[in-house]
Amino acid sequence: QVRLVESGGGLVQTGDSLRLSCAASEGTFGSYAMGWFRQAPGKEREFVAAISRSGSIIYYSDSVKGRFTISRDNGKSTVYLQMNSLKPEDTAVYSCAAGSSATNLRRDGVDYWGKGTLVTVSS
Repeated sequence: QVRLVESGGGLVQTGDSLRLSCAASEGTFGSYAMGWFRQAPGKEREFVAAISRSGSIIYYSDSVKGRFTISRDNGKSTVYLQMNSLKPEDTAVYSCAAGSSATNLRRDGVDYWGKGTLVTVSS
């Protein structure tokens, strides 16, 4: 069982930046691809970004490409999501996820979920 705990959410203004972190409790963090998903109020959860175990393969959704950056530090068992040029439509609960590969994560193939952290972008 892998426990994932997100942090870094909050209230920001349009155009601001925010960095989310997701710390894994389990010692085999490096064995998992990691990803971020989000769910806006009244909408279905959507894929945001995924990174392979080594960090060599990265995927982004079209809606965040060029603005968000996913990265990981296997030594700290932590994955990050740097979010720049935030827009009101980025408002959502952002959840961290672990899976067997970045490709599977992109297809909603998630083995473990975090509880999420709320990001609110005001206009």
